[in-house]
Amino acid sequence: MLDQETTDAELTALLLRCSGGDRAAFDELYAILYRDIHAIAVRQLRSERHLTIRPTALVHEAYLRLANLHEIRWEGRSHLLAMAARVTRQALVDEARRRRSAKRDGGVAVTLSDENIGGTSVGHDALDVDDLLTELEGYDSVAAQIVSLRVFGGLSIVETAEHLEISQATVNRRWASGKAWLVRELARE
Repeated sequence: MLDQETTDAELTALLLRCSGGDRAAFDELYAILYRDIHAIAVRQLRSERHLTIRPTALVHEAYLRLANLHEIRWEGRSHLLAMAARVTRQALVDEARRRRSAKRDGGVAVTLSDENIGGTSVGHDALDVDDLLTELEGYDSVAAQIVSLRVFGGLSIVETAEHLEISQATVNRRWASGKAWLVRELARE
C-alpha cells in the first residue's frame, strides 16, 4: 500500500538516508509505510480475544524497536516490512511472557486460521508458536523465515522471495513444507 505519491526513486533515497543514520528520513519512511505496518499489526492481532494491545499500539512499539536499530542497512521496502513483522512478533511474545508471569495459566493466544496457515482457527499461545518457529529454524531455517514472514508479516510470495533473495518456486516449496510442519506440531499440542 505504498503511498502513490512516493516514487521508487524517492523511497530508495529515503532508505539510503536511513541506512546512513538519518532519523528524520526514517521517520518519513515509517510514515509512508505506516499503513503497510498497521496492516501487519492487524493481521497479527486478528481474532485475538485475549490481547490487550491494539494494532496502533503495536505499530508504535514496532516503530520504537526499529528506530533503535543502529547501523542497519535497509535494503528495500520488503526488508523494512520484514523487520516490522519480526519486531511486532517479538512484541507479542514479550506481551505473552508478561501476561504469563502475571497469571500462571495466562498467555496471549495467537490464532492461526485457514487464511494465514491452512490449519483450523484455533488459538495458540504466542510463546508456543514462537518456540515452534525456533525449533523449525533448527531443521530448516529458510522455511522458518518464510513461515514467519508470511504468517506474521503478511508478505506475499513475491515479497518474501525478494526479501530472502531466493526464487519464488523455492519460497512456495519451503512455505508448503514449513506450514505443514507447523500445523502438524500445533496439532500435537
